[in-house]
Amino acid sequence: MDHHRDVVIEEGTDSGREEVPGHEVSVVRDVAAGPEVVWDLVSDLVGMGRWSPENQGGRWIDDATGPTVGAVFRGRNRIRWRRWQTNVTVIECDRPRRFAFRLKIGSLGGCDWSYDIVPTSDGCRVTESWVDDRSPALARIGWLFTGVADRAAHNRATMERTLENLAAAAEAI
Repeated sequence: MDHHRDVVIEEGTDSGREEVPGHEVSVVRDVAAGPEVVWDLVSDLVGMGRWSPENQGGRWIDDATGPTVGAVFRGRNRIRWRRWQTNVTVIECDRPRRFAFRLKIGSLGGCDWSYDIVPTSDGCRVTESWVDDRSPALARIGWLFTGVADRAAHNRATMERTLENLAAAAEAI
């Protein structure tokens, strides 16, 4: 098994200039650890900052104490000097197969993040996916807050790094 080879699948539109919403990006990585171990790590949103180069962790809010469908999490994010917070809602919580959450900002749309975990003979295969459902207005606002003009390309790179860090941690357990 090649632990260090990522497969990237990207669908959607690319204008070649400022970002256009409607992208879907998925990154796949084989991990030499059991699906339960990996699921426990990706569903630990408080600790997500250990794997993600952009997310810095955060806290459960509105009486939530952990990952369950409907639980709300306030995440802290950072790119260089820019910092912001977002609230996400857990939309799928199926240990050890799938964990997903949604960022939604009213009628402006948002995005879905998911982790699909499939057992393999050497551990598991994890797929991290991001589906962009932002309005053009929200994409522009996002660019102003984050400084990222091409969110799909940026997310592809950070997802690769996230899964690399996640694999290293899971394989050390």
